Amino acid sequence: MIPGTALVAMSVAAVFAVVSCDPPPPPRDPGTTTARPLTEREQNLLHDAEERLTVSCMASRGFRRWAVLRRPVPEDRDFPYVIDNVKWAARHGYGSDLQARREHLRVSDPNQRYFASLSAADRQRAVAALNGEQSAARVEVRLPTGATAGRYADGCTSQAQERLYGDLTAWFGADMIAGALPTLRQQQVAGDGRFKAAVKKWSACMRDRGLRYADPYQARAAFTGSSAPDTAARQRQEIRTAVAEAECARTSGLTATARSLNRRYDARLQKQYQDAVRDRFWLAHTALPRARNLLTTKPTDTTTTIKENQ
Repeated sequence: MIPGTALVAMSVAAVFAVVSCDPPPPPRDPGTTTARPLTEREQNLLHDAEERLTVSCMASRGFRRWAVLRRPVPEDRDFPYVIDNVKWAARHGYGSDLQARREHLRVSDPNQRYFASLSAADRQRAVAALNGEQSAARVEVRLPTGATAGRYADGCTSQAQERLYGDLTAWFGADMIAGALPTLRQQQVAGDGRFKAAVKKWSACMRDRGLRYADPYQARAAFTGSSAPDTAARQRQEIRTAVAEAECARTSGLTATARSLNRRYDARLQKQYQDAVRDRFWLAHTALPRARNLLTTKPTDTTTTIKENQ
């Protein structure tokens, strides 16, 4: 689903040795690297490598941590405009079942339990170890929204990224800027008159089925934003509504319109922020060999990973 670092990141883990035998980064020339998006496997690889580095860093500072999976609930899907997958809707509705699983993971998180078990003084030290000391150097970047994002350079999160990507300042800036573009793109699509016109047709289609919703966001909120009891009847209604949404998205043209506008605004933003987008691709691709090398180095002990079915 559709973003520093939260206190939940404090966690339990076994300590392992990090061997400094990473291959050196290639000469910095982002223009020579193809802007091929990373595969899911490659994204998981970078995530797991960063988690391992963070675990090791925290252990060296006297704290324990469990690595977390990048996608703890694999069935989760992102539908920023409208649910357009009938099969997924027929199984998950609006995802309230997945929402319940995410909540279970949150309350059973051993990271949270470990953090809560620390004394107030140790909690403060642990936060500083992970996020950095406020007296330390700080990397900052101005986001497309105009806000400024920053991070202290001496925390374990920053140290892990420095080692993995080779340049904390470059990575943090490129990642934060490029990472802000999807939300900005979705706002632009939702504000486009063509999208609004397609939503009206979608709403009429839903109304013909006895479902009165002005837009997909209202329909989704009716089932995911409510505190009503989770009953079998409510689940059936959720699935019925989500399936109707997906079918109406196709027949009303909303799916086609959203996809077309998404591509158009994405191309504009990619061009407008091409330096950050290119740098993030380059840094991520050049980090892959280091991530593979790190993850093939045998730990001195077994690192615990939080799993979805815990």
